[in-house]
Amino acid sequence: MTMSLSIVVPVYNEVENIDTLVHQIMEHCAPMNRRWELILVDDGSRDGSTEKLEAAAERHQGHIRAVILNRNYGQHSAIMCGFGRARGDIVVTLDADLQNPPSEIPRLVDAIEQGNDVVGTIRRDRQDSFFRRFASARINWMVKKATGVAMQDYGCMLRAYRRSVVDAMLQCRERSTFIPVLANMFAKRATELEVSHAERAAGDSKYSLWRLVNLQFDLLTSMTTTPLRMLSWFGVAVAIGGFGFGLLLLIGRFVFGADWAAEGVFTLFAVLFIFIGAQFVGMGLLGEYLGRVYSDVRGRPRYFVDHVVGEGLEGSPARETARQAARERQVQS
Repeated sequence: MTMSLSIVVPVYNEVENIDTLVHQIMEHCAPMNRRWELILVDDGSRDGSTEKLEAAAERHQGHIRAVILNRNYGQHSAIMCGFGRARGDIVVTLDADLQNPPSEIPRLVDAIEQGNDVVGTIRRDRQDSFFRRFASARINWMVKKATGVAMQDYGCMLRAYRRSVVDAMLQCRERSTFIPVLANMFAKRATELEVSHAERAAGDSKYSLWRLVNLQFDLLTSMTTTPLRMLSWFGVAVAIGGFGFGLLLLIGRFVFGADWAAEGVFTLFAVLFIFIGAQFVGMGLLGEYLGRVYSDVRGRPRYFVDHVVGEGLEGSPARETARQAARERQVQS
């Protein structure tokens, strides 16, 4: 039996790209000869994107659904919302900026049907600025070191997931998550494909320097305890260094006399400042982890859906209703 397909696209202030996006997705999905749906999740847009999405859902009933969130929750929360609404056996995620063309979707679907659970992508000949490429390279390196999952490009959201992996992610209760890493935790087989990458046709990137810094902290504190382990080793190294330096001062005191030791008072102050700095670093990291625990304990939902326009894949009403209700309970709990 041919596997059905759901395409999830988070949208935030992309009014100039929506019409082209919808046209290209329909152009490349229609010839695939399978049941498919497009789920457009509006993540609190304020530039007219909401109206564009609603109009597209009204025009293409049976294929497009527009899920309108009441405010901006972030890209990954919007995608999790789309996962909760998706009904396909294969779920593909895609950015709305058209830098990764929808023409690559059939290749990802084929890779899933060949037995992979997750299909990532590697952006070939990236058209981003040097700053974006450098920041992305650092994030990829950090994720690989922290998680031990060796994939080359975690920043590209053009990815495909098997239904079982999506259902497993929906059962996770954490409020701050990084979907590519989370998916790999449940995948038995994962692969990556090279895909083309184009310049942004319209609009501006939504990832500013500050948002990239926040993403770094999310990755560090939501997916691994490696920073705490590194902090422990750093504390051991500083303690050993401080002990050795103190021993050196003591030896110098006896060899060169008290005058030499008195001249090292400011050096001791410098060592004290190193210890104080290390303590503040440790307190900051512990605060990040405690903040994550606090957010999870409160149990607030990742997002709130304002309304939904359009219908997607048609299936057995009882089965789909039960599955949808279960997913909503998982996400909202």
